[in-house]
Amino acid sequence: MKVIMDDSRLINVTQLREFLKGSQKVVVSLEDAALSEKYAFIGRTIKRFSYQNLARKEKHIVISYLHKVTGYKKGRLYQFIKRAERGKLQKAIYVRSNPVKIYVTKDIKLLETTDELHLRLSEDATKKILEREYEVFGKKDYQTIARVSHSHITNLRHCPMYKSSWINHTKSRQIPIGMTMPPKNYGKPGSIRVDSVSQKDVYHINSVDEITQWEIVFCVPQLSERYMLPVLEEIITQYPFVIFNFHSDRGKETINYLVADLLQRLVIKQTKNRSYHSGDNALCETKNGSVIRKNMGWEHINQSMCNEINNYYKNFFNLYLNFHRPCGYPTVEVDTKGKKKKVYDNYQVPYEFLKSLPNVEKYLKPEITFDKLDKIAYQMSDNDFAGIMRKEERKLFQKIREEDRKDGSQRKT
Repeated sequence: MKVIMDDSRLINVTQLREFLKGSQKVVVSLEDAALSEKYAFIGRTIKRFSYQNLARKEKHIVISYLHKVTGYKKGRLYQFIKRAERGKLQKAIYVRSNPVKIYVTKDIKLLETTDELHLRLSEDATKKILEREYEVFGKKDYQTIARVSHSHITNLRHCPMYKSSWINHTKSRQIPIGMTMPPKNYGKPGSIRVDSVSQKDVYHINSVDEITQWEIVFCVPQLSERYMLPVLEEIITQYPFVIFNFHSDRGKETINYLVADLLQRLVIKQTKNRSYHSGDNALCETKNGSVIRKNMGWEHINQSMCNEINNYYKNFFNLYLNFHRPCGYPTVEVDTKGKKKKVYDNYQVPYEFLKSLPNVEKYLKPEITFDKLDKIAYQMSDNDFAGIMRKEERKLFQKIREEDRKDGSQRKT
């Protein structure tokens, strides 16, 4: 049932005061009425009682009356009264204060291109690449998008003009053999963590330096001494600094006497994961998913393609990882209770982080200098090199699929 309120007989403030006294226990409300109806009631009441000409105490009575009927708080009623005095009280039209779009279609496409080339890194790593494209490599097109915030990258990735993709992780298997202790880096580069990633008929050997996150990847057809020993020697050779610690999980490909003999001859300490301490090799496990699986996928690869893959790794992929792909470096914060927390607030490419270490020259190999490394690092911008690498990647996978068909394989790709 709709209740119609008629207050036309209340013509002065005295009657209004008597009405408020006599209706203390009576509920007379327009709270559930439409907004236009409440606005019209407030406007009529202000006009009928000549609110502007009333004394202060009389104005208070009118406000109390409006509060009882409409349910609005007094502060809100004062705002309505000011609007009613200027003209007809009606619903305000929302006007956007800053209608200018900062990041237009061109900027979103640059972000999309960067994510396609680098396979959608984290927001901080992506922001670092955009900044480097403008500041380091002087690309004026990136001037606007280089200023984007961490959180707004997420917003732009959800807009209709942007398209995205996802990846999965892999896990290592553990075999109890060898020396058991956590890896120690002593705050200097040269302590690498190694793990293998299976992809049907081939295995990717992934190695990451714990301090700089310098990463070297190789491919072998089998996890046997015949293939592993030359690959491990090549991996150690490709690092620009001296290796002093070699850490892996309990896999047979690294925990065996031949590998131990190789490391002993090179004066490299060998360690392996402790049981129930998954964090011992967590850095390499993370890179297995975010680097190997994300770039190489899951499809079948014929064993005969290992040499082609290693040429691609050596000439393009490893260079991209170390000179053009930003990584997150943690800062350890300790609260008042002594609890440690890692905060990833520093994103750099591994080469720039290596250069930022104090007295880093003493860790480099004798034949390696920063002048030589600078030529590699700044010869192309991050996006330019990533674009070339992706072209080579497409050529590589085209050869892989052709080899699979030639071999008579019916595996799904």
